[in-house]
Amino acid sequence: MTPSFSLRLPALFFLVACLGLAGCNSDEKLDTRSAEELYRDAKASLDKGNWPRAVQTYRALQTRYPFGRYAEQAQLEMAYAFYRAGQPEQALSTADRFIRMYPTHPNIDYAYYIRGLTNYEQRVGFLERLMPSRVRDRDQSAALEAFQDFDELCRRFPDSRYCPDARQRMVFLRNNLSFYEIDVANYYMRRKAYVAAANRARYLIETYPGTPEAGNALTVLHRAYSEMDMPELADDALRVLEHNYPTHPYLTGDDGSEGFWGKLWPWGDDD
Repeated sequence: MTPSFSLRLPALFFLVACLGLAGCNSDEKLDTRSAEELYRDAKASLDKGNWPRAVQTYRALQTRYPFGRYAEQAQLEMAYAFYRAGQPEQALSTADRFIRMYPTHPNIDYAYYIRGLTNYEQRVGFLERLMPSRVRDRDQSAALEAFQDFDELCRRFPDSRYCPDARQRMVFLRNNLSFYEIDVANYYMRRKAYVAAANRARYLIETYPGTPEAGNALTVLHRAYSEMDMPELADDALRVLEHNYPTHPYLTGDDGSEGFWGKLWPWGDDD
């Protein structure tokens, strides 16, 4: 070992030791803060929209003080911070963990709301804002999960302040899900898979009654049962369509076709 290197070695050790002490001092400063102080700092970051800093401080709070009201509230607000940071998987897992650990917490309704909101906004709402006409064509698993989360929220906590917003989102989700079902049913009709088309249309009517596509589902049922030579079921579907949707384009021909009754009387009116 050369003399110059041997002289540098103690200096190097001293530098490493100083850096280590600096890190320890930083950690010590963080660790010596009370649970209330950590929570206050995390909440301040949350209010300012500094989501990464909020998550970091909430985690420090839970590590240092894993029990107590501050730790509980920290986990709930951390789920929101993950949601706003565009990290849906972390938001969902944090909300799920809160629901499992604190099922009787007075703010448990907010955990269900965050679950629904995360599925809706991060997966459905984002595409809705970019390409509204394409929402109905994508996989609907996230929409269904969001609907179920909002539905559970409103069933379990009907007086929750989050229910009005959740119900409005559920209306959109039900319509969106019905759009998807009718698209699939029409796809089966084009493929002449009439049993599958009828099953999908019947599922739409039973699961999403009153949605805009319920009338179209009845037309699919009528067409599918007619193709399968099941006249009684076809007539039943037509009667329900006439009773509930008397001006439906399938009956009047407003969709550019002759209309159902025009097909039965192809000669037109005598002038």
